[in-house]
Amino acid sequence: MKKLFLLSALLIGFTTIASAQDIADNAIGLRIGDSDGFGTEITYQRALGGNNRLEVDLGWRNYYKEDGFKLAGIYQWVWPLEDRINWYAGAGGGLGSAGETFLFAAGDIGIEYDFDIPLLISLDFRPEINFGDALNDNLGFDIALSLRYQF
Repeated sequence: MKKLFLLSALLIGFTTIASAQDIADNAIGLRIGDSDGFGTEITYQRALGGNNRLEVDLGWRNYYKEDGFKLAGIYQWVWPLEDRINWYAGAGGGLGSAGETFLFAAGDIGIEYDFDIPLLISLDFRPEINFGDALNDNLGFDIALSLRYQF
């Protein structure tokens, strides 16, 4: 019985500590990366409560044969690793154009560092499945570095 009580207390304590770190209400910045070519996106994050947030990205991409744009929306769950370091995972999708319009579904996993000043830097990996004939490859692997101002 003592072991069960101790285990329960540790689990509740860990859950409280794990969700105690706050994320910024808003963050805006640039996401620079590579997915079938170089691209830059304006990125916005909005906290939704607890450690959940919505990320919306709108940007330009230099695909193999032509330039295009991409609009993505990703729902993310955020977990603290250490002081000021978080990791996150999420899922979402969006639409884009590279000669023709296409839809895509995406996952997202990354790590971020929250500076003492209102700056957030992150590195993420976003695998995407494209639906449409606009791109030659229906599977993309988007790796990007982001800098965001938090407010």
